[in-house]
Amino acid sequence: MDFRRKIWENRKLQKAPFLAAHRGVNKANIPCNTLLSYQIALAQGADIVEIDVSKSRDGKFFVFHPGMEPVYLDCGKHLWELNAEEIKTLPLLNCDNVPTHYRISTLQEVFALLKGKAYINVDKYWTDIEGITEEIRKAGVEKQVIVKTPFDEEYLAAIEKCAPDFMFMPFVRGEDRVSERLRESNINHIGNEILFETENSPLIQKSYIDELHKRELLVWVNSIVYNEADVISAGHTDDSAWERGFDHGWGWLCARGADVIQTDWLTELREYLRQTVK
Repeated sequence: MDFRRKIWENRKLQKAPFLAAHRGVNKANIPCNTLLSYQIALAQGADIVEIDVSKSRDGKFFVFHPGMEPVYLDCGKHLWELNAEEIKTLPLLNCDNVPTHYRISTLQEVFALLKGKAYINVDKYWTDIEGITEEIRKAGVEKQVIVKTPFDEEYLAAIEKCAPDFMFMPFVRGEDRVSERLRESNINHIGNEILFETENSPLIQKSYIDELHKRELLVWVNSIVYNEADVISAGHTDDSAWERGFDHGWGWLCARGADVIQTDWLTELREYLRQTVK
């Protein structure tokens, strides 16, 4: 990937959509959001790696999904209640709830691993826009980082102030109220992450996607299932790819013009695209 180019140009140089690795990988004994999980994601061909950011009580940044402490740790506390040195000693649990030798990585460790290798989707950026921006600049990964927030004027103002050069992609759900607002802003708007409950949603219609593409804006969709109660891709998911066929799960999203698909099944999706996207 040539990070000197605009992300739109890199996307147009390949036939298949970019693949975004959801929290790296999360398989067997290897917990997600670890350095090894990201190394594996890179080996499996991830174009984008999604990371989650948390903050310690003493203001240090770590890569961990906030609120998932009961699942991946056995410490009875949240990271924001712990100092950095305490966090570094905590063993992460595997998928059977068994402690492993893996530890929570600092944000700087993850940036150092991914520097020059893939785009980096920094999730939970809105929890401390100024602080995380400083970490990104310190690591020198400005050209690789994609930051996202919900549509909120406070967040947009903070980005205009301290990170107008960062690639920004808002979450868009229901209807697009943000794209026109961003035309008037000093923000590097590179596309939208669209979240849609039904196939009739205006966000997944050809007319809307064609309009974004005309403006050289990317369309990010999610085949991941984080919570079955929160439908974000009208049932065209990693799960349905296995249950009803890859064409139903991943093929449908590709056919609608998706530029990025976030998945938990990198290898299988990569091979499906290799065989089907000509």
